[in-house]
Amino acid sequence: MTQSQFHRIRRLPPYVFEQVNKVKAAARAKGADIIDLGMGNPDLPAPEHVIEKLKETVGKPRTDRYSASKGIPGLRRAQAAYYERRFGVKLNPDTQVIAILCPNPSYPIHAFGFLMAGGVIRSVPATADEEYFRAMERAMQHSIPKPIAVVVCYPSNPTAQVADLDFYAELVRFAKKHELIVLSDLAYAEVYFDDRNPPPSILQVPGAFDVAVEFTSMSKTFSMAGWRIGFAVGNEQLCAALARVKSYLDYGAFTPIQVAATAALNGPEDCIREMRETYKKRRDALIDSFGKSGWDIPVPLASMFAWVPIPEQFKALGSLEFAKLLVEKAEVAVAPGIGFGEHGDDYVRIAVVENEQRIRQAARNVKRFFDTASTTLHNVIPLSASGR
Repeated sequence: MTQSQFHRIRRLPPYVFEQVNKVKAAARAKGADIIDLGMGNPDLPAPEHVIEKLKETVGKPRTDRYSASKGIPGLRRAQAAYYERRFGVKLNPDTQVIAILCPNPSYPIHAFGFLMAGGVIRSVPATADEEYFRAMERAMQHSIPKPIAVVVCYPSNPTAQVADLDFYAELVRFAKKHELIVLSDLAYAEVYFDDRNPPPSILQVPGAFDVAVEFTSMSKTFSMAGWRIGFAVGNEQLCAALARVKSYLDYGAFTPIQVAATAALNGPEDCIREMRETYKKRRDALIDSFGKSGWDIPVPLASMFAWVPIPEQFKALGSLEFAKLLVEKAEVAVAPGIGFGEHGDDYVRIAVVENEQRIRQAARNVKRFFDTASTTLHNVIPLSASGR
């Protein structure tokens, strides 16, 4: 067996976040109390009624058997009902619900998944404006082979940008013109802070069902990240193709988890409003406390993230080394922007996955580090460097 047989694996870039994880582990081994604002891993509990439904269902022997690979009917109906309730979009739960041009910066798997499948990635700026479509036109004209799909993610991980229906309408028009499939990641649909403008779905746009599939998740809305339940909805042919592939890969998620997820989607929405309010308070604490520490945080309108420029005096380090330095010197972990694509290297992503007190403590730690950086880092980097 030769290395050439693993060519798809070798195409994957180094996993940047693992390097930060190693620095975190080393610091914790020495007794450091690391305030981890790096991973978008919800610290809130799943809703109590969902947990109770899981407990109730686990005790039934029939649920120990294989499940349906595309999800139990009740769960698919619940997801279809959610789309009609939230977006005014009607879905057929039997044919349109199942439990590449790529933006940069973006959630890593948006690109890595295609690489593992043997695809070729052409990056375009991760903006929801006219420049995005100009870059898309250039990519279509100059890419060989011709792209067959485009990935979008709004509210965005990592940038926290939000797209509106005008953007999606133009994207659908562009996709039809160039015969592209649109893959929309809507994992953060319910994590928003302006009640007047909740994030829309691309499927609200007339004609979107001709070209688009949208992916949603229980992970952020219901703080069920470890439960591993999500959905693909939209174009019938694309959903059918995905269902066929999935039927060869598994026999579905554990049935009690699907039953509990159904209870979440059909149940009261108080827990969603409470989740939203919790993240809003944390976001406000982040902006206030880090601003006082000397690090201005752009105000995110949605998601659990802030996409934050590296302070000018540290930009020459790059985002990975800066993130390592924050762990070592301030006991604060953030996600380096380079992990989301080369266009992210002047930024770090901060996740509000610690409580307000811990976030304010992180800001105090950062301030102490900033105040002493000019004397403690003279052997690490010339802070006046402008080589980047």
